[in-house]
Amino acid sequence: AEDGIRDYKVTGVQTCALPFLVAAVKIEHLKKAYGPVQAVEDVSLTIEPGEIFGLLGPNGAGKTTTIRCVCTLANPDSGRVEVMGIPVLAQPQRVRQRLGYIAQEVALDKVLTGRELMKLQAALYHLPGTLAQQRIEAMIRLLELEAWVDQKTGTYSGGIKKRLDLALGMLHQPDVLVLDEPTVGLDIESRSAVWAFLRQLRANGTTILITSHYLEEIDALANRVGIIDQGRVIAAGRPTDLKDQLGGDRITLRLQEFTTPTEAEAAKDLLTNLSCVQDVIINAAQGNSLNLVVDRQTEALMMVQQAMARAGLPIFGIAQSRPSLDDVYLAATGRTLMDAELAAVGQRDLKQEKKQAMKGG
Repeated sequence: AEDGIRDYKVTGVQTCALPFLVAAVKIEHLKKAYGPVQAVEDVSLTIEPGEIFGLLGPNGAGKTTTIRCVCTLANPDSGRVEVMGIPVLAQPQRVRQRLGYIAQEVALDKVLTGRELMKLQAALYHLPGTLAQQRIEAMIRLLELEAWVDQKTGTYSGGIKKRLDLALGMLHQPDVLVLDEPTVGLDIESRSAVWAFLRQLRANGTTILITSHYLEEIDALANRVGIIDQGRVIAAGRPTDLKDQLGGDRITLRLQEFTTPTEAEAAKDLLTNLSCVQDVIINAAQGNSLNLVVDRQTEALMMVQQAMARAGLPIFGIAQSRPSLDDVYLAATGRTLMDAELAAVGQRDLKQEKKQAMKGG
């Protein structure tokens, strides 16, 4: 390939047809606990070669633990994981040769330049000198690192550090690239650069597994998505299909700034009887607001407002929108992703999980 990203697909022994006959990543009934905390309860997923697969869920849902098991960084308690048909537990060294892993937290040696770090990474993968140089130069161009690559990484901004981290993860040209929350904390420009790079990798045949709690990121990048909650996959498929399955538009209704459960139930009973309303969910975590599923291309908003007025019920705020991935999550769990993240705060022993993760357990 001219850009140097996938040249090993053109020359060498890895041009065999095997990668296209097996799943890029296959996870079957994965379970993993850290002490008393069941981080992953039962996850099964199949990721096809050449696609971007998004694993979406709130912090604490089990996303990071799942991908650490995929990347040989943690041993599952039970279940089976394969990368390009290779069993992770039985042949971890072979698996590591076929995938790249970009962690959420960037860890770079501050006294080395970006170029020096890339040379070190190439040496760790035993890349021949000429080939290593070609790939380093290709990564510098693709990630637009020319202005920073010969400066010490301790001077880099968060966005430039993430770009360098991507370059390091791709030098050995893995079949599968795994990224954990790759754009957390990045500015819009850096996020756009990461997105463009990932799309280019996909165009060149790399399979990408990305975890995120950013709805717009998964919606923009992923061919398919798995939504995970409390260690289980609750929905999987193409983003458009998952949203279409909900079958209508969304109306979010707040009776008052702080609505009581009794008031919310009364409004639900009233609105459920409208011909345009398919379903009503009370979101207790957001002040007992009501989330309505309504028929498309109807005067649903007006009908809801008129029904509330006739019943003498107040409206503090109301809005109509097309379905989103957050609506998919809400329909499956009764809460939004943000609600789930807030609920998870303080419920996990992060120090214990980090300690276990460092042990590879």
